[in-house]
Amino acid sequence: MGTLTAIVAGAVTSGLGYALWYRVLPGLASTTAGIAQLSVPVIAVAAGVLALGEPLSLRMLTAGGLVLGGIAVSLLARR
Repeated sequence: MGTLTAIVAGAVTSGLGYALWYRVLPGLASTTAGIAQLSVPVIAVAAGVLALGEPLSLRMLTAGGLVLGGIAVSLLARR
């Protein structure tokens, strides 16, 4: 039963996420959309730490900082 619940919940949340993304995508410049997609792993890790109590490691902090730093460089280069 737990496996079925996980599959259904994952399918529903993924479906809603994709529906939302493709709803707002036409209003975004392609570079903005690409840069926004880079933040998804950082958001997922943050949600795991905050909502599920996953441990936050130095490796996660470093990786998240590098990703966010890359996003910042991309945004500054667009100006």
